[in-house]
Amino acid sequence: MERVGGTVLEKLERELMLLSRHQVLARRERDPERLERSAYLLLSRIDTQGPMSIGQLAEAFGLDTSTVNRQTAALLRCGLAERVADPDGGLARKWRITAEGGRRLAEDRQVNRSCLERVVADWSPDEVRELTDVLVRLNRSAEAVEGRFWPRAEDDGAAQACPATPREPAPPVR
Repeated sequence: MERVGGTVLEKLERELMLLSRHQVLARRERDPERLERSAYLLLSRIDTQGPMSIGQLAEAFGLDTSTVNRQTAALLRCGLAERVADPDGGLARKWRITAEGGRRLAEDRQVNRSCLERVVADWSPDEVRELTDVLVRLNRSAEAVEGRFWPRAEDDGAAQACPATPREPAPPVR
């Protein structure tokens, strides 16, 4: 397989940095009622996967449990998530989205979609699908390198979210 050159990687890195910048600006500055980034990510993961323990959330995000404890405590204080008994009968309590958390997450997602709709307004549907496909591939490749997979509604069950065997990290790009 042909390797990607340094100049191309420099441009990709810059464009990804700029893309993340735009996402941050679309959040809190325009509407203080929007969810904080960490709340949005945690609620999105729980929404996709179902109730999760602190340990599962820490593993999913590659964070220390102390960090996840602080973030979930903030969700609890805001009434966006609640601790519940494990629906599968396990000992660890799990975090579940409240009705308010679900409502706020749905509102934020709709705002994000509206912003994206304006950004790609002059793109063809095929161009939008092509970008989406490439971003899915990029994210899945990053997930494979990290060994942490984000479950997707379109996946066939939990195979993508929890692979049976960790994949080998990709060799470093030179």
